[in-house]
Amino acid sequence: MTSLVHRETAGGVRTLTLDSPANRNALSVRLLGELREALDAALADPVVRVIVLTGTGPVFCAGADLKEQRAARATGPGAAPVTGAFPEILSLIWDSPKPVICRLNGTARAGGLGLVAACDFAVAPLSATFAFSEVRLGVAPAMIAVTCLRRLEPRAAAEYFLTGETFSAARAAEIGLLTRAVPEDELDATVAHYAGMLLRGGPEALAITKRLVREVPAMPVAEGMRRMAELSAERFASEEGQEGIRAFMEKRPAAWAVQEAPR
Repeated sequence: MTSLVHRETAGGVRTLTLDSPANRNALSVRLLGELREALDAALADPVVRVIVLTGTGPVFCAGADLKEQRAARATGPGAAPVTGAFPEILSLIWDSPKPVICRLNGTARAGGLGLVAACDFAVAPLSATFAFSEVRLGVAPAMIAVTCLRRLEPRAAAEYFLTGETFSAARAAEIGLLTRAVPEDELDATVAHYAGMLLRGGPEALAITKRLVREVPAMPVAEGMRRMAELSAERFASEEGQEGIRAFMEKRPAAWAVQEAPR
């Protein structure tokens, strides 16, 4: 049976490719199971420093597999919706100590936007379009709200969650869903640029910085100052911090630095 999620590693970057173009990379139970396994493997592999999530075909991800949802519903009126490993996958990406870049090969809808929002970086071609289409199906963007509402401006979230209206990649970048929207011929170079920058950072420092970017804004100022002063002292004294300082003073790359990301 052909895999629905392909894995490729080059220069410390693990690329995971959704490959189910026949149903527009919909989130079937099988695809989600393979994606969960691929993410677990990437997170456990010490060679992997950065994860890139992408897809094949003109659509990055169309959201839930509606055929599976209908089949599940046909088993009985009280049947639960098919979610597969989706909540766990969103959590894995969001909490990943390794940076995750979403390289959108094209359009995304509904649940696919949950994946986009979970990633640390999201880069899409200007030709891509987006929509939270759940309300037009009589359902709600429930699970993906957990990641999307942490990215989107509140007014924009209300506008697009409630209307289901399609919006452009440029608008998606404007409201916080995307990091960048670029011409299609610049997509790979932009992703490689971010991966290359991330490969220069200390792995421990990146993991810690991911957390503080999310946690510090919610802290009271006094508590934030105290905890961040402690963290700063810990990092300067850490083995990774000391190596970084030595490398800077000696005008050389740090031991962990990878100079070029694969293109």
